[in-house]
Amino acid sequence: MKLPGPDHPITITPNPKRVRVSVGNTVIAETTHALTLKEAKYPAVQYVPREDARMDLLKRTDRVTHCPYKGDASYFSIVADGNVLENSIWTYETPFPAMAEISGHLAFYPDKVKIEEVAS
Repeated sequence: MKLPGPDHPITITPNPKRVRVSVGNTVIAETTHALTLKEAKYPAVQYVPREDARMDLLKRTDRVTHCPYKGDASYFSIVADGNVLENSIWTYETPFPAMAEISGHLAFYPDKVKIEEVAS
């Protein structure tokens, strides 16, 4: 486990805007409680609470990856509009203590879904 610091900063802040995640015409998640995670020089990632996602459209996969800063990530595929988007969502179900805020949240690959901030 590595701790975020000056050489690899990570910040988590509430996003004050409404975040919508969709595939085609199907809304997968919509929330006013997203968390914006900024890590080092990577693009910012929106973490959406599970309770604001259509879990009925998600299928857990066997994929697991490890981040030395956040912990082990599990993955979901999206099954919507007759398509399966493999491993398009990741989640840290038991993140390291420094990242505890993202527990219970889902993150989406922006090349597989549309992520937008919309007017409330």
